[in-house]
Amino acid sequence: MSSSSSTSTGIPRELVKKRWLGFLIWQSIASAVLHLPNSIFFLRQHPSPSSPAAVFLLSFLAFHLSLLLLSLALFIVVSPHPDPSASLPELAAASFRYLLKALVGGFSRPSFTAHFSLRARRSLVSVLFLLICSAAGSLILLGICGLPQVLDLASLVDIGLRGVVFGLVYCLHYIYRKRWVLNFPIIQRPLFYSFKVGLSSALKRAFKLSVQTHVWSFIIILLLPDQFKTINMIGEFMVQQIRFYIGTLIASICWEISHHLLQVVHTRRCMLAPPKGSVVAERNPSDFLLESLEQDNSHLIQYLAYLDLCIVSESNAESWRRAAIFEQTGETYKRVINVCLKPLEQLISRLAEGFEGLSIDNSDCLSKQLNSPLDVKTDLSLHEAFNDFQKCSWCARSLGALTARSHSEDRYGVAQLTGCNKAVVTTLLSCLLAVEACLGKKTCAPSAHLLGAANIRWATFNAGKGYETFAVATKRKKPLLYAKAYALADVVRTSLYQIVSAFEIDMQANARNSVLEKNWINDGKPLYGTREILVYKLHLFLEYRAI
Repeated sequence: MSSSSSTSTGIPRELVKKRWLGFLIWQSIASAVLHLPNSIFFLRQHPSPSSPAAVFLLSFLAFHLSLLLLSLALFIVVSPHPDPSASLPELAAASFRYLLKALVGGFSRPSFTAHFSLRARRSLVSVLFLLICSAAGSLILLGICGLPQVLDLASLVDIGLRGVVFGLVYCLHYIYRKRWVLNFPIIQRPLFYSFKVGLSSALKRAFKLSVQTHVWSFIIILLLPDQFKTINMIGEFMVQQIRFYIGTLIASICWEISHHLLQVVHTRRCMLAPPKGSVVAERNPSDFLLESLEQDNSHLIQYLAYLDLCIVSESNAESWRRAAIFEQTGETYKRVINVCLKPLEQLISRLAEGFEGLSIDNSDCLSKQLNSPLDVKTDLSLHEAFNDFQKCSWCARSLGALTARSHSEDRYGVAQLTGCNKAVVTTLLSCLLAVEACLGKKTCAPSAHLLGAANIRWATFNAGKGYETFAVATKRKKPLLYAKAYALADVVRTSLYQIVSAFEIDMQANARNSVLEKNWINDGKPLYGTREILVYKLHLFLEYRAI
């Protein structure tokens, strides 16, 4: 491999390392601002019998060690892709099958599928996150509330147990709400403004978590044996509870600020391009971007690359980078289009597989009340199909913007000569049909004797295996699935209208000469629907009647 290739591979990794380093620095600064006044206040209210400097140093070390453990836990669990996790019965059954196969046939053949291995890995990561958060919660409460009781072993045990409860409550809430998924903002704002916007919600969430943690820790401490309890007078007990709640509140604020800061730092756009005017930029400024896009995993760098490509495609601020995509050979443009088509094609395939598990016979009243295991599995597959919603939306926007801009910026005609325009329109139309099927919208090509006023008939038609099963999907209420499906349908529809608006004159001429299907729809059977449906849908866009 050439030196330029190795350099381009190293730069994206350095970007991620710098972001984690910046997160650690800002996390330490923000947390120290909260910890120092609290430590001074506790030392003045409860002077320690030992050296105050040593006590302060121990609390400072315990506090920042807990932040390092929290950062390690976040580094392990955080991902831009919402990977599903395996349940305990599934893990137990898979382990039993693995041991049984090992006893019968040895360890030569793999017994786990790639999908199950991914889910099992996510479950193990969640367990590890739970253990690290428990240790970090114990340390942070010892660093905040343990200053006056350095020499009191029973009080330290009490504080440590409350810290473990705090870590467990926070971790369970974090995993259950899927807060480990990086949510990229729609509008990219400056770093300080993005942090300021979400600070109020982080503080509200920290207050709620501190109340829940304090209640649960109080209940658990009451259930412990007497040797683990600190028996005090009522007045001292109330003061102790207030001090514990203040410490829990400060710990919750530190952890929530850390989470919010992590989201802000890691979801910011980065330019995966060499400096303008450099030697590498003159040769091929798209090397960094393409290598990051063509990664096989769902790493953070790949998501940042798709975000960068989307902004480059839609914005005029970096027109020199978009001009490099339309280079003379057409290889760069073809690679960019292929990496954008791949997530959409995977989405279409997963939705088609999910529809195959549905059946019209299951749409009776009884099946609406009692879902069979097959229906539950189908619902799960439909939900998992939209796990790459963020990436698919960026791909659809990039495809629409690049195809539309090729009409005026493609000097060599590489978009048309390489067949990318046909592939883009075909894939976007198939994707729109599949997503609309999740919403219960069924469009069919009109017959000559069945045309209505709007030339649309809402009826079930045979567009391939499993297409007639959509009525079941529309009967069930899935708020999260519907929200993602509606949003993605709007993005794909906007991208198609963007292409149609740019090529309206050419498409109108093709429609009059009956060559619209030949020039804008791929030959063969599409991934979803039929070729006739795609042509009819394209005519609706051309007439600005696709809604």
